[in-house]
Amino acid sequence: MTSSSGLRPAPRAWAAAALMLLALNGCTRARPAVTPSPAGSATRILRADLSRVFAAPLFGHALWAVKVQSLRTGEVLYELNSARLVMPASNMKIVTLAAAADRLGWDYRFETTLASAAPIEEGVLAGDLVIVGSGDPSINERDGRAAAVFDEWAAGLRAAGVHAVAGDLVADARAFDAEALGAGWSWDYLAYGYAAPVGALQFGEDLVRLTIAPGAAPGDSVTVGVEPDTGGLTIVNRVTTGAASDQPRLDLRRLPGQSRLELRGAVPAGAEPLVRTASVDDPAAMFAHAARGALAARGIDIRGEARVASDADEPGQGPSLQVLVSTQSPPLSAIATVLMKVSQNLYAETLLKTLGRDDGPGSAERGREAVRDVLAGWGLDPGALVQYDGSGLSRYNYVTADLVVAILKHLHDDARHREPFLATLPIGGRDGSIAGRFTGTLAEDNVRAKTGTIANVRALSGYVTTRDGEVLVFSIIANNFRVTSSVIDYAVDTAVERLAAIGTRR
Repeated sequence: MTSSSGLRPAPRAWAAAALMLLALNGCTRARPAVTPSPAGSATRILRADLSRVFAAPLFGHALWAVKVQSLRTGEVLYELNSARLVMPASNMKIVTLAAAADRLGWDYRFETTLASAAPIEEGVLAGDLVIVGSGDPSINERDGRAAAVFDEWAAGLRAAGVHAVAGDLVADARAFDAEALGAGWSWDYLAYGYAAPVGALQFGEDLVRLTIAPGAAPGDSVTVGVEPDTGGLTIVNRVTTGAASDQPRLDLRRLPGQSRLELRGAVPAGAEPLVRTASVDDPAAMFAHAARGALAARGIDIRGEARVASDADEPGQGPSLQVLVSTQSPPLSAIATVLMKVSQNLYAETLLKTLGRDDGPGSAERGREAVRDVLAGWGLDPGALVQYDGSGLSRYNYVTADLVVAILKHLHDDARHREPFLATLPIGGRDGSIAGRFTGTLAEDNVRAKTGTIANVRALSGYVTTRDGEVLVFSIIANNFRVTSSVIDYAVDTAVERLAAIGTRR
């Protein structure tokens, strides 16, 4: 961890922030009870300060689960409902990544192969070309990786003597089971890009980009652009042009197993086009069509169809298949950085299914078993975790702040994991999901933490360094609140800034 010494003093003092939280409701209430333990006066003051934040009257309906611990001494500086099971939202990614890093290793790479059982005759592959996936989530536009992969495939095929394919381009995604959505995902957000289905072959993060441009006057129709055009979605456009003074609004609806995507809402006249992402229904089909077009653009003629492998096709790793090209993904350390910095749900679901590939196609069920095994091997209580997905989108997930802190502490204490894991976390005021938080405070460029957000859930868990260089590990999770998420964030940031301001002599 980077020491916060040298950072400028916070222009918003933590005490003023705590008083503002109290003033928002105009009354006071008793502080919540904390677990008593021997402590110096500085620690007692810290506990009283944090209790004032979390006991603000406007949080009367909320459930806070909080734990703060010193990594140097092991002392618990503050805890509130830390053994209660709460919904973690994207803090579940901490759990999934921890297990994946331990079981797979930070150098783990996904492999995607191009193979065929057909002979090559005068530059023509006399049969099908099969793309066999293992879940690589990184074949997308980030850092131009998709283009680089397709360049590599075209060059590899030419090197193998293939300039055209007489048969089909077959996408074999059977390394994962057919359950593409997480258990407990809400139907009303399945159309959005952040709820993209997971598969063993994934292109462009299994989503398309929608660009909705208004017409010239209120009531006019809008134009909808879809990119890429290989997503297989049928767009039903019910969006209109609104008054110039209106706020833009857009609602997406697509039921599971369907390609029909309905758009509703309005875009103000004269406004910039709205840009949103939408999930696709069939990731493997999208991959097949995208790969066919990309190879054709690079001079490899696919004369047959682009299709998805069925049970009638030979297994992707069948003995008669000859591997023509093999591509490896970036290491897990790089994939995990995208996963955590931008809270990429698809990456987390991919890791969970990859953990479950030992005895057949990767599944979330076997992935969850692997996570429990890892936690038990670390001496942690698997009973403090109820896991249904890898990303935290599911409202069936529950975890305790105690367990989150214990996992973070284990990762920091283990030399194999400390630096790779720290490198994945968003940094306050600098990047990722907390780039806009903690600016101008002692926590800026200091706190490293994972956010979590679903309806009525906000979370932040990670590490913060005090003014004297002591690293604290913390987990703060709010459930069941009725105030806006920005108010919850304000309370969380106030608490973390208070932690950054304390010293080691307590």
